[in-house]
Amino acid sequence: MSQSALRLFPESERAVYSLIAASDGLKAREIAARLSMDRSAVNRLLVSSALMREMCYQDREYAWHALIRQAAPHEGLYEFSGWYGSVGEFLKQDENAWLEQLETGCRRIGRNLNDTRGLIHSFLDCRATKMRLFADLSEMMTQPFGDWELVFELRLNRARYIRIYTDVLLIAGEKAFSLEFKMKNQIDPEEVLQAAKYVPYLEIVLGRKTDVIPALVLTGGTEIYEYAPVKGTDYEIPVCSGDMLFNVLDEYLGFLKR
Repeated sequence: MSQSALRLFPESERAVYSLIAASDGLKAREIAARLSMDRSAVNRLLVSSALMREMCYQDREYAWHALIRQAAPHEGLYEFSGWYGSVGEFLKQDENAWLEQLETGCRRIGRNLNDTRGLIHSFLDCRATKMRLFADLSEMMTQPFGDWELVFELRLNRARYIRIYTDVLLIAGEKAFSLEFKMKNQIDPEEVLQAAKYVPYLEIVLGRKTDVIPALVLTGGTEIYEYAPVKGTDYEIPVCSGDMLFNVLDEYLGFLKR
């Protein structure tokens, strides 16, 4: 987990949240016992923590649950997504069916669709890039990837402290690729920053075992693959054109022979 994620919430909050998110309902006394924490301290944290207020709820039996589970498939992720499913499900849908589901999902999560012409064009451009990626992977990988989780238009903005706006999230086991798409061929430092901005929050939501990798995808370019600095930090993130997106995955999954 990055240092920026560590600064968002104290260790005790993240430990309690991670335990809740990885479980199927826990009461305060169970949380205290599993984490060897004082029960009173756990009770205070559950009612006062912004992380718990925004990302968890308590059922009628006083057990705590996370809105998004930290296990594949990530139950609850659909509720914050324009389109959510497996890569296999995505590949089986034709363009019109996929777009209709995405538009319906965007309305459900409150995604503004006012700029319909430009937005639909960007949606289709994004889909075409993902289709090309999976065609490339089918030729390059020996292991199956149909059960990877795929999200278009992730919008998690319930309250003040956890806000995530991601064009595409691809979860491949313990690696999650957060992809920002731009129909351009030049690197803009502000867009690099935008691509990296929500990684600390995704690291908290998806859990300690998930490595979140951001990337900026420039679909108007070709043969682009490099690392660009994130303004105001010591970090760099990958920037690629759509035809080179497979390189970002290979960098972290290592499926190409060297």
